[in-house]
Order: sequence, then structure tokens, then C-alpha cells
Amino acid sequence: MLSIDATAGKYGYHPSYSLRMVHELGGLRAAKQLLSTDNPQSGLARLWELELLDNSMEALVIQEQWKDLFSEEDLQEARRRLREYGYAFPR
Repeated sequence: MLSIDATAGKYGYHPSYSLRMVHELGGLRAAKQLLSTDNPQSGLARLWELELLDNSMEALVIQEQWKDLFSEEDLQEARRRLREYGYAFPR
């Protein structure tokens, strides 16, 4: 989760809300809490604008190495959000 913030920072975007959540809750709990909201954070739209959806929390949680940490509902929500932004899912 911290790498997402570091990468975005290289493009002038500093997602302070999610970074604060990671520091307060840890990466896993922060991701789960963000996925439990009805609407994605504005940061996802900003990452889309910067063509950095691969560096979004949603893209991170569906990766093979992390997906077992999340419920099927969390994974479905992450995929739904990514589809809304036209994310090119890896094959």
C-alpha cells in the first residue's frame, strides 16, 4: 500500500487520506475498509487520470499474491471499480 503512495507521488499526486489510513490501520485493514465503502475514493479517479490504475489499491488486492487475504465480496468490488475505469486486467 505504501508503494502506491510512493509511485503516485512521483507524478505529483499525494493521496494523503489513504496514506493516513495505512499508517493508522495497516495496509490490509485500510484496504478492506476502503473496499467496504459504497463509492471508491476520489484517488482512484486521480490514478486513472494519471494512467496509474495498475498502482491502485484495487489493482493491488486482486493480484495473485494478495487476493487470498480478501473476501470474494472485496475482490468483486475491486474488480467492479476497475472495470468502471476501463482497466486492462492482466491475463
